[in-house]
Amino acid sequence: MDRRDFLKTLGLSAVACGMFRTAARARSHKPNILYIMADDHAAHAIGAYGGRLAKLDPTPTLDKLAREGMILDNCLCANAICTPSRVTILTGQYSHINGITGLGGNVPGEQQYLPLLMRDAGYQTAVVGKWHIGTQPEAFDYYNVLHSQGKYHNPEMQERKTPQGREVTTPTEGYCSDIITDISLDWLENRDKSKPFFLMHHFKAPHKPWDNAERYNDLWEDIDIPEPPSLWDNENNGSIATRGHNDELIGIIGKSVSPRHHSGYSLRYHKDGLSAEEATRESYQRYLKKYLRCVRGIDDNVKRLLEYLKAEGQLDNTLIAYSSDQGMMLGEHDYVDKRWMYEESIKMPLIVRYPRSIKPGSRSDALISNTDFAPTLLDFAGMATPDYMQGRSFRTIAETGREPKNWRQSSYYRYWVHMPPDGQPAHFGIRTKNYKLIFFYGAPMEPGKQFRTPPGWELYDMQNDPHEMNNLYGDPEYKTLAAKLKKELLRLREEVKDSDADRPHIQAVIDKFWDGGEEEAIRISHELAAKGHTPPSRSKEPKAK
Repeated sequence: MDRRDFLKTLGLSAVACGMFRTAARARSHKPNILYIMADDHAAHAIGAYGGRLAKLDPTPTLDKLAREGMILDNCLCANAICTPSRVTILTGQYSHINGITGLGGNVPGEQQYLPLLMRDAGYQTAVVGKWHIGTQPEAFDYYNVLHSQGKYHNPEMQERKTPQGREVTTPTEGYCSDIITDISLDWLENRDKSKPFFLMHHFKAPHKPWDNAERYNDLWEDIDIPEPPSLWDNENNGSIATRGHNDELIGIIGKSVSPRHHSGYSLRYHKDGLSAEEATRESYQRYLKKYLRCVRGIDDNVKRLLEYLKAEGQLDNTLIAYSSDQGMMLGEHDYVDKRWMYEESIKMPLIVRYPRSIKPGSRSDALISNTDFAPTLLDFAGMATPDYMQGRSFRTIAETGREPKNWRQSSYYRYWVHMPPDGQPAHFGIRTKNYKLIFFYGAPMEPGKQFRTPPGWELYDMQNDPHEMNNLYGDPEYKTLAAKLKKELLRLREEVKDSDADRPHIQAVIDKFWDGGEEEAIRISHELAAKGHTPPSRSKEPKAK
Protein backbone atom coordinates (compact mmCIF):
# COMPACT_ATOMS: atom_id res chain seq x y z
CA MET A 1 0.00 0.00 0.00
CA ASP A 2 1.51 3.36 -0.97
CA ARG A 3 1.43 6.43 1.25
CA ARG A 4 -1.61 7.93 -0.53
CA ASP A 5 -3.68 4.77 -0.07
CA PHE A 6 -2.52 4.52 3.53
CA LEU A 7 -3.62 8.08 4.32
CA LYS A 8 -6.94 7.50 2.53
CA THR A 9 -7.56 4.35 4.58
CA LEU A 10 -6.55 6.19 7.75
CA GLY A 11 -8.98 9.01 6.90
CA LEU A 12 -11.84 6.64 6.27
CA SER A 13 -11.09 4.87 9.53
CA ALA A 14 -11.14 8.18 11.36
CA VAL A 15 -14.51 9.04 9.84
CA ALA A 16 -15.86 5.63 10.78
CA CYS A 17 -14.55 6.00 14.32
CA GLY A 18 -16.09 9.46 14.55
CA MET A 19 -19.45 8.11 13.42
CA PHE A 20 -19.15 5.30 15.96
CA ARG A 21 -18.35 7.73 18.76
CA THR A 22 -21.32 9.94 17.77
CA ALA A 23 -23.66 6.95 17.80
CA ALA A 24 -22.18 5.74 21.08
CA ARG A 25 -22.65 9.16 22.69
CA ALA A 26 -26.25 9.24 21.45
CA ARG A 27 -26.88 5.81 22.94
CA SER A 28 -25.28 6.70 26.28
CA HIS A 29 -27.23 9.98 26.48
CA LYS A 30 -30.74 9.81 27.91
CA PRO A 31 -32.90 12.20 25.93
CA ASN A 32 -36.02 13.87 27.17
CA ILE A 33 -38.95 12.13 25.49
CA LEU A 34 -42.04 13.97 24.27
CA TYR A 35 -44.65 11.63 22.84
CA ILE A 36 -47.48 13.56 21.17
CA MET A 37 -50.61 11.67 20.21
CA ALA A 38 -53.71 12.92 18.43
CA ASP A 39 -57.01 11.03 18.24
CA ASP A 40 -58.14 9.80 14.80
CA HIS A 41 -55.53 11.88 12.92
CA ALA A 42 -55.14 10.16 9.56
CA ALA A 43 -51.68 10.13 8.01
CA HIS A 44 -53.11 11.45 4.74
CA ALA A 45 -54.28 14.55 6.63
CA ILE A 46 -50.63 15.48 7.24
CA GLY A 47 -48.98 17.38 4.42
CA ALA A 48 -45.67 15.51 4.74
CA TYR A 49 -47.39 12.25 3.77
CA GLY A 50 -48.33 13.73 0.39
CA GLY A 51 -51.97 12.67 0.14
CA ARG A 52 -54.78 14.45 -1.66
CA LEU A 53 -55.12 16.97 1.21
CA ALA A 54 -51.46 18.01 1.24
CA LYS A 55 -52.00 20.96 -1.10
CA LEU A 56 -54.29 22.52 1.52
CA ASP A 57 -51.24 22.84 3.82
CA PRO A 58 -53.09 21.55 6.90
CA THR A 59 -49.99 20.86 9.04
CA PRO A 60 -47.06 23.25 8.46
CA THR A 61 -45.53 22.54 11.89
CA LEU A 62 -45.75 18.76 11.57
CA ASP A 63 -44.34 19.00 8.06
CA LYS A 64 -41.34 20.90 9.44
CA LEU A 65 -40.97 18.30 12.17
CA ALA A 66 -40.92 15.62 9.46
CA ARG A 67 -38.24 17.47 7.49
CA GLU A 68 -36.11 17.56 10.62
CA GLY A 69 -36.62 13.89 11.43
CA MET A 70 -37.94 10.64 9.99
CA ILE A 71 -41.31 9.65 8.54
CA LEU A 72 -42.34 6.03 9.10
CA ASP A 73 -44.51 5.31 6.06
CA ASN A 74 -45.77 1.89 7.14
CA CYS A 75 -46.73 2.35 10.77
CA LEU A 76 -49.78 0.14 11.27
CA CYS A 77 -52.25 -0.18 14.11
CA ALA A 78 -52.94 -3.64 15.50
CA ASN A 79 -56.59 -2.77 16.33
CA ALA A 80 -57.90 0.51 14.94
CA ILE A 81 -60.03 1.78 17.79
CA CYS A 82 -59.13 4.28 20.49
CA THR A 83 -58.85 2.47 23.82
CA PRO A 84 -57.24 -0.75 22.52
CA SER A 85 -54.61 1.19 20.58
CA ARG A 86 -53.75 3.33 23.60
CA VAL A 87 -53.40 0.25 25.80
CA THR A 88 -51.20 -1.44 23.20
CA ILE A 89 -48.92 1.61 23.25
CA LEU A 90 -48.75 1.45 27.06
CA THR A 91 -48.14 -2.28 27.27
CA GLY A 92 -46.38 -3.26 24.03
CA GLN A 93 -48.95 -6.05 23.73
CA TYR A 94 -51.70 -7.01 21.30
CA SER A 95 -55.31 -6.62 22.44
CA HIS A 96 -55.87 -10.31 23.10
CA ILE A 97 -52.88 -10.34 25.47
CA ASN A 98 -53.50 -7.09 27.40
CA GLY A 99 -57.23 -7.87 27.57
CA ILE A 100 -58.59 -4.66 26.02
CA THR A 101 -60.24 -5.57 22.72
CA GLY A 102 -62.84 -2.79 22.59
CA LEU A 103 -63.88 0.45 24.26
CA GLY A 104 -63.96 0.29 28.04
CA GLY A 105 -61.99 -2.03 30.26
CA ASN A 106 -59.53 -1.31 33.04
CA VAL A 107 -55.76 -1.29 32.99
CA PRO A 108 -54.46 -1.20 36.58
CA GLY A 109 -51.43 0.85 37.44
CA GLU A 110 -49.18 -2.19 37.66
CA GLN A 111 -50.04 -3.03 34.03
CA GLN A 112 -49.20 0.47 32.76
CA TYR A 113 -45.76 -0.80 31.87
CA LEU A 114 -44.31 2.06 29.82
CA PRO A 115 -44.42 4.81 32.50
CA LEU A 116 -43.38 2.35 35.21
CA LEU A 117 -40.27 1.37 33.27
CA MET A 118 -39.56 4.97 32.34
CA ARG A 119 -39.55 5.81 36.03
CA ASP A 120 -37.14 2.93 36.63
CA ALA A 121 -34.91 4.47 33.95
CA GLY A 122 -34.71 7.69 35.95
CA TYR A 123 -37.35 9.73 34.15
CA GLN A 124 -39.94 12.05 35.61
CA THR A 125 -43.20 10.99 33.96
CA ALA A 126 -46.43 12.75 33.08
CA VAL A 127 -49.48 12.34 30.87
CA VAL A 128 -51.70 15.26 29.89
CA GLY A 129 -54.87 15.31 27.80
CA LYS A 130 -57.01 12.48 26.55
CA TRP A 131 -56.55 9.21 28.41
CA HIS A 132 -59.71 7.24 27.50
CA ILE A 133 -58.86 4.16 29.56
CA GLY A 134 -61.14 3.02 32.38
CA THR A 135 -58.48 3.13 35.10
CA GLN A 136 -56.72 6.43 35.69
CA PRO A 137 -52.99 6.78 34.76
CA GLU A 138 -51.81 5.74 38.19
CA ALA A 139 -48.31 4.74 37.07
CA PHE A 140 -47.32 8.31 36.11
CA ASP A 141 -45.70 10.76 38.50
CA TYR A 142 -48.21 13.38 37.34
CA TYR A 143 -51.40 13.33 35.35
CA ASN A 144 -53.99 15.85 34.23
CA VAL A 145 -56.46 14.18 31.90
CA LEU A 146 -59.91 14.48 30.43
CA HIS A 147 -62.73 12.37 31.78
CA SER A 148 -63.50 9.79 29.06
CA GLN A 149 -63.82 11.63 25.74
CA GLY A 150 -63.92 15.06 27.32
CA LYS A 151 -65.35 18.19 25.74
CA TYR A 152 -63.85 20.42 23.07
CA HIS A 153 -64.83 23.61 24.91
CA ASN A 154 -64.42 24.27 28.64
CA PRO A 155 -63.49 20.68 29.51
CA GLU A 156 -63.12 19.39 33.04
CA MET A 157 -59.65 18.09 33.82
CA GLN A 158 -58.79 15.41 36.38
CA GLU A 159 -55.43 16.17 38.00
CA ARG A 160 -53.17 14.29 40.37
CA LYS A 161 -49.83 15.86 41.20
CA THR A 162 -48.09 12.90 42.86
CA PRO A 163 -48.55 9.12 42.70
CA GLN A 164 -49.88 9.12 46.27
CA GLY A 165 -51.87 12.33 45.94
CA ARG A 166 -55.58 13.01 45.70
CA GLU A 167 -57.24 13.53 42.34
CA VAL A 168 -58.86 16.94 41.83
CA THR A 169 -61.40 17.73 39.12
CA THR A 170 -60.93 21.25 37.75
CA PRO A 171 -63.22 23.10 35.31
CA THR A 172 -61.44 25.09 32.61
CA GLU A 173 -62.32 27.82 30.14
CA GLY A 174 -61.17 27.70 26.57
CA TYR A 175 -60.50 25.29 23.72
CA CYS A 176 -59.39 21.76 24.53
CA SER A 177 -56.20 21.62 22.42
CA ASP A 178 -55.05 24.97 23.84
CA ILE A 179 -55.81 23.92 27.43
CA ILE A 180 -53.99 20.59 27.13
CA THR A 181 -50.95 22.42 25.79
CA ASP A 182 -51.12 25.05 28.54
CA ILE A 183 -51.03 22.27 31.14
CA SER A 184 -48.11 20.50 29.46
CA LEU A 185 -46.13 23.73 29.22
CA ASP A 186 -46.79 24.47 32.88
CA TRP A 187 -45.62 20.98 33.86
CA LEU A 188 -42.49 21.29 31.72
CA GLU A 189 -41.67 24.63 33.34
CA ASN A 190 -42.12 23.37 36.91
CA ARG A 191 -40.85 19.80 36.62
CA ASP A 192 -37.77 18.43 38.39
CA LYS A 193 -35.13 19.56 35.91
CA SER A 194 -32.47 17.35 37.46
CA LYS A 195 -34.12 14.42 35.65
CA PRO A 196 -34.96 13.76 32.02
CA PHE A 197 -38.68 13.93 31.35
CA PHE A 198 -41.10 11.54 29.70
CA LEU A 199 -44.28 13.42 28.73
CA MET A 200 -47.21 11.86 26.92
CA HIS A 201 -49.15 14.80 25.48
CA HIS A 202 -52.52 13.58 24.18
CA PHE A 203 -54.85 15.74 22.11
CA LYS A 204 -58.58 15.03 21.97
CA ALA A 205 -58.72 16.39 18.41
CA PRO A 206 -59.58 15.54 15.71
CA HIS A 207 -62.07 13.03 17.15
CA LYS A 208 -65.74 13.60 16.36
CA PRO A 209 -67.76 15.81 16.77
CA TRP A 210 -64.92 17.83 15.17
CA ASP A 211 -65.61 21.04 17.04
CA ASN A 212 -62.83 23.44 16.11
CA ALA A 213 -61.78 26.62 17.91
CA GLU A 214 -63.66 29.68 16.67
CA ARG A 215 -60.48 31.25 15.30
CA TYR A 216 -60.43 28.61 12.56
CA ASN A 217 -64.04 29.07 11.41
CA ASP A 218 -63.04 30.78 8.16
CA LEU A 219 -60.18 28.40 7.33
CA TRP A 220 -60.78 26.76 3.90
CA GLU A 221 -64.29 28.27 3.89
CA ASP A 222 -64.17 29.22 0.21
CA ILE A 223 -62.23 26.15 -0.94
CA ASP A 224 -63.63 22.84 -2.17
CA ILE A 225 -61.82 20.05 -0.34
CA PRO A 226 -60.66 17.40 -2.86
CA GLU A 227 -62.89 14.32 -2.86
CA PRO A 228 -61.60 10.75 -3.04
CA PRO A 229 -62.89 9.09 -6.24
CA SER A 230 -64.08 6.11 -4.18
CA LEU A 231 -66.59 8.38 -2.44
CA TRP A 232 -68.62 8.07 -5.63
CA ASP A 233 -67.50 4.89 -7.34
CA ASN A 234 -66.15 2.15 -5.10
CA GLU A 235 -65.28 -0.01 -8.12
CA ASN A 236 -64.26 -3.49 -6.95
CA ASN A 237 -63.43 -2.62 -3.36
CA GLY A 238 -65.04 -4.81 -0.73
CA SER A 239 -66.71 -8.20 -0.77
CA ILE A 240 -69.92 -9.92 0.22
CA ALA A 241 -68.73 -9.33 3.80
CA THR A 242 -68.77 -5.54 3.46
CA ARG A 243 -71.45 -5.01 0.80
CA GLY A 244 -73.69 -8.05 0.93
CA HIS A 245 -74.66 -10.16 -2.07
CA ASN A 246 -75.25 -7.79 -5.00
CA ASP A 247 -74.78 -4.82 -2.64
CA GLU A 248 -77.89 -5.67 -0.63
CA LEU A 249 -76.31 -4.84 2.76
CA ILE A 250 -74.64 -1.49 2.12
CA GLY A 251 -77.38 0.17 4.17
CA ILE A 252 -76.13 -1.44 7.40
CA ILE A 253 -72.42 -2.10 6.90
CA GLY A 254 -70.02 0.82 7.22
CA LYS A 255 -71.12 4.28 8.34
CA SER A 256 -71.15 6.52 5.28
CA VAL A 257 -70.69 10.08 4.15
CA SER A 258 -73.60 9.57 1.75
CA PRO A 259 -77.19 8.76 2.80
CA ARG A 260 -76.87 5.07 1.89
CA HIS A 261 -76.19 3.89 5.47
CA HIS A 262 -78.85 4.00 8.17
CA SER A 263 -76.64 6.42 10.16
CA GLY A 264 -75.02 8.12 7.17
CA TYR A 265 -73.42 11.47 7.93
CA SER A 266 -75.45 13.24 5.21
CA LEU A 267 -78.89 11.96 6.21
CA ARG A 268 -79.72 15.30 7.82
CA TYR A 269 -79.19 17.07 4.51
CA HIS A 270 -80.99 14.38 2.53
CA LYS A 271 -84.00 14.78 4.81
CA ASP A 272 -83.88 18.52 4.20
CA GLY A 273 -84.73 17.89 0.57
CA LEU A 274 -81.30 17.63 -1.04
CA SER A 275 -80.73 14.81 -3.49
CA ALA A 276 -78.40 11.99 -2.46
CA GLU A 277 -75.62 13.52 -4.54
CA GLU A 278 -76.15 17.02 -3.18
CA ALA A 279 -76.35 15.74 0.39
CA THR A 280 -73.15 13.74 -0.06
CA ARG A 281 -71.21 16.72 -1.41
CA GLU A 282 -72.51 18.98 1.37
CA SER A 283 -71.74 16.52 4.16
CA TYR A 284 -68.27 15.71 2.81
CA GLN A 285 -67.26 19.37 2.65
CA ARG A 286 -68.58 20.08 6.14
CA TYR A 287 -66.98 16.94 7.57
CA LEU A 288 -63.55 17.56 6.08
CA LYS A 289 -63.46 21.26 6.89
CA LYS A 290 -64.37 20.73 10.53
CA TYR A 291 -61.92 17.83 10.77
CA LEU A 292 -59.05 19.78 9.21
CA ARG A 293 -59.75 22.83 11.35
CA CYS A 294 -59.31 20.62 14.41
CA VAL A 295 -56.08 19.35 12.87
CA ARG A 296 -54.81 22.91 12.43
CA GLY A 297 -55.51 23.50 16.12
CA ILE A 298 -53.24 20.56 16.90
CA ASP A 299 -50.53 21.81 14.56
CA ASP A 300 -50.47 25.28 16.09
CA ASN A 301 -50.22 23.84 19.59
CA VAL A 302 -47.40 21.49 18.62
CA LYS A 303 -45.61 24.64 17.48
CA ARG A 304 -46.02 26.08 20.99
CA LEU A 305 -44.42 22.98 22.51
CA LEU A 306 -41.49 23.09 20.11
CA GLU A 307 -40.93 26.81 20.66
CA TYR A 308 -40.81 26.27 24.43
CA LEU A 309 -38.25 23.48 24.11
CA LYS A 310 -36.14 25.62 21.80
CA ALA A 311 -36.25 28.59 24.17
CA GLU A 312 -35.17 26.29 27.02
CA GLY A 313 -32.30 24.87 24.98
CA GLN A 314 -33.87 21.41 25.14
CA LEU A 315 -35.24 20.95 21.62
CA ASP A 316 -32.31 18.94 20.28
CA ASN A 317 -31.98 17.07 23.58
CA THR A 318 -35.55 15.80 23.26
CA LEU A 319 -36.78 12.82 21.28
CA ILE A 320 -40.09 13.94 19.80
CA ALA A 321 -42.54 11.42 18.39
CA TYR A 322 -45.85 12.44 16.81
CA SER A 323 -48.54 9.88 16.16
CA SER A 324 -52.25 9.13 16.44
CA ASP A 325 -54.08 6.24 18.05
CA GLN A 326 -55.08 5.09 14.56
CA GLY A 327 -56.06 6.55 11.21
CA MET A 328 -59.46 7.69 9.98
CA MET A 329 -61.64 7.18 6.93
CA LEU A 330 -62.13 10.61 5.36
CA GLY A 331 -64.71 9.63 2.75
CA GLU A 332 -62.66 6.86 1.13
CA HIS A 333 -65.02 4.08 -0.02
CA ASP A 334 -67.83 6.33 1.29
CA TYR A 335 -66.79 5.59 4.87
CA VAL A 336 -66.62 7.69 8.03
CA ASP A 337 -64.92 6.32 11.19
CA LYS A 338 -61.96 4.00 11.69
CA ARG A 339 -61.99 0.32 12.84
CA TRP A 340 -61.45 -1.01 9.30
CA MET A 341 -58.30 -2.75 8.10
CA TYR A 342 -58.39 -0.50 5.07
CA GLU A 343 -55.28 1.62 4.70
CA GLU A 344 -56.66 5.01 5.75
CA SER A 345 -57.84 3.46 9.03
CA ILE A 346 -55.03 1.06 9.88
CA LYS A 347 -52.17 3.44 9.04
CA MET A 348 -50.91 5.56 11.93
CA PRO A 349 -48.88 8.68 11.25
CA LEU A 350 -45.48 8.45 12.89
CA ILE A 351 -42.87 11.20 12.78
CA VAL A 352 -39.75 10.98 14.96
CA ARG A 353 -37.24 13.80 15.51
CA TYR A 354 -33.99 13.45 17.43
CA PRO A 355 -31.06 15.15 15.67
CA ARG A 356 -28.47 13.46 17.87
CA SER A 357 -29.00 10.22 15.97
CA ILE A 358 -31.89 10.50 13.47
CA LYS A 359 -31.07 11.95 10.07
CA PRO A 360 -33.25 14.89 9.00
CA GLY A 361 -35.50 14.27 6.00
CA SER A 362 -35.27 10.48 6.23
CA ARG A 363 -38.04 7.97 5.57
CA SER A 364 -38.55 4.26 6.12
CA ASP A 365 -41.05 1.81 4.69
CA ALA A 366 -40.36 -0.79 7.40
CA LEU A 367 -43.49 -2.39 8.84
CA ILE A 368 -43.92 -0.79 12.26
CA SER A 369 -46.65 -1.83 14.71
CA ASN A 370 -47.95 0.16 17.65
CA THR A 371 -46.76 -2.79 19.75
CA ASP A 372 -43.28 -1.41 18.92
CA PHE A 373 -43.80 2.05 20.44
CA ALA A 374 -43.06 1.14 24.06
CA PRO A 375 -39.96 -0.97 23.26
CA THR A 376 -38.57 1.84 21.10
CA LEU A 377 -39.09 4.62 23.64
CA LEU A 378 -37.61 2.38 26.33
CA ASP A 379 -34.61 1.68 24.09
CA PHE A 380 -33.90 5.41 23.78
CA ALA A 381 -34.20 5.62 27.56
CA GLY A 382 -31.57 2.90 27.96
CA MET A 383 -33.97 0.11 28.94
CA ALA A 384 -34.21 -3.35 27.39
CA THR A 385 -37.53 -4.65 26.11
CA PRO A 386 -39.08 -6.91 28.76
CA ASP A 387 -40.16 -10.40 27.74
CA TYR A 388 -43.84 -9.69 28.27
CA MET A 389 -43.86 -7.07 25.49
CA GLN A 390 -44.63 -8.41 22.02
CA GLY A 391 -43.22 -5.51 20.02
CA ARG A 392 -39.63 -4.71 19.08
CA SER A 393 -37.60 -1.54 19.19
CA PHE A 394 -37.28 0.16 15.82
CA ARG A 395 -34.54 2.47 17.09
CA THR A 396 -32.00 1.02 14.65
CA ILE A 397 -34.39 1.69 11.77
CA ALA A 398 -34.90 5.28 12.90
CA GLU A 399 -31.16 5.89 13.23
CA THR A 400 -29.93 4.10 10.10
CA GLY A 401 -32.91 3.80 7.78
CA ARG A 402 -32.16 0.08 7.47
CA GLU A 403 -34.16 -2.84 8.80
CA PRO A 404 -32.27 -5.21 11.09
CA LYS A 405 -32.13 -8.89 10.26
CA ASN A 406 -35.33 -10.79 10.97
CA TRP A 407 -37.42 -7.61 11.12
CA ARG A 408 -41.10 -8.39 10.49
CA GLN A 409 -42.19 -8.69 6.88
CA SER A 410 -45.87 -8.99 7.78
CA SER A 411 -48.05 -7.21 10.31
CA TYR A 412 -51.08 -8.63 12.13
CA TYR A 413 -54.39 -6.84 12.62
CA ARG A 414 -57.61 -7.77 14.37
CA TYR A 415 -60.77 -5.75 14.95
CA TRP A 416 -62.82 -7.58 17.54
CA VAL A 417 -66.06 -5.63 18.07
CA HIS A 418 -68.68 -6.90 15.64
CA MET A 419 -71.20 -4.43 14.17
CA PRO A 420 -71.22 -1.55 16.67
CA PRO A 421 -73.39 1.48 15.77
CA ASP A 422 -71.09 2.39 12.88
CA GLY A 423 -71.40 -1.10 11.41
CA GLN A 424 -67.96 -2.68 10.97
CA PRO A 425 -67.90 -6.50 10.90
CA ALA A 426 -65.32 -8.29 13.02
CA HIS A 427 -62.24 -9.22 10.99
CA PHE A 428 -58.55 -10.02 11.07
CA GLY A 429 -55.80 -10.05 8.48
CA ILE A 430 -52.23 -9.59 7.41
CA ARG A 431 -50.42 -6.68 5.76
CA THR A 432 -47.08 -7.05 3.99
CA LYS A 433 -45.30 -4.31 2.07
CA ASN A 434 -46.85 -5.58 -1.15
CA TYR A 435 -50.18 -7.16 -0.23
CA LYS A 436 -53.05 -7.12 2.23
CA LEU A 437 -55.31 -10.07 3.04
CA ILE A 438 -58.44 -9.53 5.16
CA PHE A 439 -60.85 -12.14 6.50
CA PHE A 440 -64.19 -10.74 7.65
CA TYR A 441 -65.51 -13.55 9.81
CA GLY A 442 -68.52 -11.45 10.83
CA ALA A 443 -69.34 -12.93 14.25
CA PRO A 444 -69.55 -11.39 17.74
CA MET A 445 -67.17 -12.42 20.51
CA GLU A 446 -70.11 -13.84 22.47
CA PRO A 447 -72.67 -15.88 20.53
CA GLY A 448 -76.13 -14.33 20.32
CA LYS A 449 -74.96 -10.81 21.23
CA GLN A 450 -75.32 -9.49 17.67
CA PHE A 451 -76.50 -10.75 14.31
CA ARG A 452 -73.94 -12.37 12.06
CA THR A 453 -72.84 -10.87 8.77
CA PRO A 454 -71.67 -12.89 5.76
CA PRO A 455 -68.01 -13.95 5.97
CA GLY A 456 -65.74 -13.01 3.09
CA TRP A 457 -62.15 -12.47 1.98
CA GLU A 458 -60.41 -9.48 0.41
CA LEU A 459 -56.96 -9.32 -1.19
CA TYR A 460 -55.28 -6.12 -2.37
CA ASP A 461 -52.08 -5.35 -4.25
CA MET A 462 -50.72 -2.48 -2.18
CA GLN A 463 -48.06 -1.53 -4.72
CA ASN A 464 -50.26 -1.28 -7.80
CA ASP A 465 -53.56 -0.57 -6.03
CA PRO A 466 -52.70 1.53 -2.93
CA HIS A 467 -56.26 2.83 -2.61
CA GLU A 468 -57.63 -0.73 -2.48
CA MET A 469 -60.06 -0.44 -5.36
CA ASN A 470 -59.76 -3.98 -6.74
CA ASN A 471 -60.36 -7.01 -4.53
CA LEU A 472 -58.28 -9.77 -6.11
CA TYR A 473 -59.56 -12.59 -3.94
CA GLY A 474 -61.14 -15.25 -6.11
CA ASP A 475 -59.17 -14.24 -9.20
CA PRO A 476 -57.56 -17.49 -10.48
CA GLU A 477 -54.30 -15.65 -11.18
CA TYR A 478 -53.96 -14.86 -7.46
CA LYS A 479 -55.02 -18.22 -6.04
CA THR A 480 -51.46 -19.28 -5.22
CA LEU A 481 -50.68 -15.90 -3.64
CA ALA A 482 -53.86 -16.03 -1.54
CA ALA A 483 -52.93 -19.49 -0.27
CA LYS A 484 -49.43 -18.28 0.60
CA LEU A 485 -50.77 -15.27 2.49
CA LYS A 486 -53.27 -17.47 4.35
CA LYS A 487 -50.41 -19.69 5.46
CA GLU A 488 -48.49 -16.64 6.67
CA LEU A 489 -51.60 -15.37 8.44
CA LEU A 490 -51.89 -18.65 10.35
CA ARG A 491 -48.20 -18.48 11.25
CA LEU A 492 -48.56 -14.91 12.44
CA ARG A 493 -51.64 -15.71 14.54
CA GLU A 494 -49.62 -18.40 16.26
CA GLU A 495 -46.65 -16.07 16.73
CA VAL A 496 -48.71 -13.35 18.42
CA LYS A 497 -50.67 -16.01 20.35
CA ASP A 498 -54.09 -15.11 18.97
CA SER A 499 -56.39 -18.13 19.00
CA ASP A 500 -60.15 -18.68 18.92
CA ALA A 501 -59.96 -22.07 20.61
CA ASP A 502 -61.96 -20.68 23.54
CA ARG A 503 -64.53 -19.17 21.15
CA PRO A 504 -65.78 -22.23 19.30
CA HIS A 505 -68.54 -20.31 17.49
CA ILE A 506 -65.89 -18.10 15.86
CA GLN A 507 -63.51 -20.99 15.19
CA ALA A 508 -66.35 -22.82 13.45
CA VAL A 509 -66.81 -19.83 11.12
CA ILE A 510 -63.06 -19.69 10.43
CA ASP A 511 -62.96 -23.40 9.62
CA LYS A 512 -66.04 -23.33 7.39
CA PHE A 513 -65.15 -20.24 5.38
CA TRP A 514 -61.36 -20.55 5.23
CA ASP A 515 -61.49 -22.08 1.76
CA GLY A 516 -65.15 -22.05 0.81
CA GLY A 517 -68.66 -21.45 2.14
CA GLU A 518 -69.72 -19.00 -0.57
CA GLU A 519 -73.29 -20.35 -0.76
CA GLU A 520 -73.67 -20.09 3.01
CA ALA A 521 -72.40 -16.49 2.92
CA ILE A 522 -75.01 -15.64 0.29
CA ARG A 523 -77.73 -17.20 2.44
CA ILE A 524 -76.65 -15.10 5.47
CA SER A 525 -76.69 -11.98 3.31
CA HIS A 526 -80.18 -12.69 1.98
CA GLU A 527 -81.54 -13.33 5.48
CA LEU A 528 -80.22 -9.98 6.73
CA ALA A 529 -81.59 -8.13 3.71
CA ALA A 530 -84.99 -9.80 4.18
CA LYS A 531 -85.19 -8.46 7.73
CA GLY A 532 -85.34 -4.96 6.33
CA HIS A 533 -81.96 -3.69 7.54
CA THR A 534 -81.35 -1.93 4.22
CA PRO A 535 -83.60 1.11 3.64
CA PRO A 536 -84.86 0.77 0.03
CA SER A 537 -84.56 4.51 -0.66
CA ARG A 538 -80.84 4.44 0.15
CA SER A 539 -79.89 1.02 -1.15
CA LYS A 540 -77.26 2.25 -3.60
CA GLU A 541 -74.25 4.48 -3.31
CA PRO A 542 -74.53 7.91 -4.94
CA LYS A 543 -72.92 8.33 -8.32
CA ALA A 544 -71.28 11.64 -9.12
CA LYS A 545 -72.56 13.44 -12.20
